[in-house]
Amino acid sequence: MKRPRPSTPLSPASAKQKPPPPPQTPPISSKNPKAHQKWVPLNVSQSELSLPLTFPTGQTFRWKQTGLLQYSGTIGPHLVSLKHLQNGDVSYLIHSTPSESAAKLALLDFLNVGISLAKLWEVFSENDPRFAELAKHLKGARVLRQDPVECLVQFLCSSNNNIGRITKMVDFVSSLGTYLGSVGGFEFHEFPSLERLSVVSEEELRQAGFGYRAKYITGTVDLLRSKPDGGAQWLLSLRKLDLAEVIDALCTLPGVGPKVAACIALFSLDQHHAIPVDTHVWQIATRYLLPELGGARLTPKLCNRVAEAFVSKYGEYAGWAQTLLFIAELPSQKALLPSHFQGIQEKRNSKRKDRNKCTSDDSYN
Repeated sequence: MKRPRPSTPLSPASAKQKPPPPPQTPPISSKNPKAHQKWVPLNVSQSELSLPLTFPTGQTFRWKQTGLLQYSGTIGPHLVSLKHLQNGDVSYLIHSTPSESAAKLALLDFLNVGISLAKLWEVFSENDPRFAELAKHLKGARVLRQDPVECLVQFLCSSNNNIGRITKMVDFVSSLGTYLGSVGGFEFHEFPSLERLSVVSEEELRQAGFGYRAKYITGTVDLLRSKPDGGAQWLLSLRKLDLAEVIDALCTLPGVGPKVAACIALFSLDQHHAIPVDTHVWQIATRYLLPELGGARLTPKLCNRVAEAFVSKYGEYAGWAQTLLFIAELPSQKALLPSHFQGIQEKRNSKRKDRNKCTSDDSYN
């Protein structure tokens, strides 16, 4: 099972679209006409946040490209757009919200702005000359801090799947939530609560194209709702635990294996050294960290060894380093790199047959 690899920033055909194509500042239709109608500087530079290197790279499937260097999505009850200004800095536009101050705080939390990429990458670069070279060309690849319920459901949809189909499934689940508005022809909804999801049957999900993943979603929703303080609170409580405890806890949920659990831990539970290991990360590891394992078959034991190698190399924020190294392997981003990077990779690839396959829980993003 392979990790889906987006070739270009996505504007999924599976989402409902209405002509004409979106203008630079998209028209909006929302429940809250009192929200911002102007772009506001976020005071975040492109080196700290690159939208094309953050949103369409497999962390989330709910944000849509609604313009040139512009992405729109929801954070709780807030509908927001982000775009790069001419100087590369990021600005935001609040389309719909019950509270503009709450929307700004939620946006900053979602973007993990309390963590400085510049400081992290300085440390990574000191330990890895190749990372230092890549960082010059792929600035601003940031790890998001998503809502755990939302993140969990998205990665349940990702099992043995591709980007287009995952997005279609996530769009279906999202449509069950409260409608917040439309931007550039895309309709946006608040992510549905566990209570709302609990009334959706496995059969309804199967009819919507979820296949065997339907039972994982309904089973997980039922198990979360049985938690004494509620499933959403239980997931949030995992942010206070050690990574091993988090992985073990997540793996009690139907359809969640160690690799999917690592994704959820990294992208929503503050486990910054979580390393989701799939075939692509395995290939990175055997090229640059564990060359002695080149040609070996990826097993759960070797998955743990790969994760340990990343942490040993990059430290407590190893998951952030791994994210950049993965993004550098995407076809759409390789085009941004100097030719000598591609030459090195092609030479190494020609010497090694890709015989690596992951076990059944390896499909995530």
